[in-house]
Amino acid sequence: MTPHRLRSLCLSFNAVVEDFPFDPETSVFKVQGKMFALTSLDARPLTVNLKCDPEDAIRLRAEHEGLIVPGRHMNKRHWNTVTVDGELPDRLIRELVEDSYDLVVAGLPRADRLRLDRP
Repeated sequence: MTPHRLRSLCLSFNAVVEDFPFDPETSVFKVQGKMFALTSLDARPLTVNLKCDPEDAIRLRAEHEGLIVPGRHMNKRHWNTVTVDGELPDRLIRELVEDSYDLVVAGLPRADRLRLDRP
């Protein structure tokens, strides 16, 4: 997956904004002000931090050793750093990004979740 495709994927979800709260190189993708993905699109190898269910995080790290690791600079129980350099299938990366988005949306107050459903 290319940096452009990763950025487009993150922005494809409802009500997502890209923000740069840390520095101009670090893209933070948020829904309703809550982060679900963090990446430096110019980094090599390209990686992205994604929120993950704790049990799934452990399983994914074991299944994809070295490519999915505990989230750098994040709560390692709830975040993974995923290497997006072509070794993992794009389908899996899309699923992980979508799961991260869904986890964050599920944690939003009900009123905010309802607003996301409106066109």
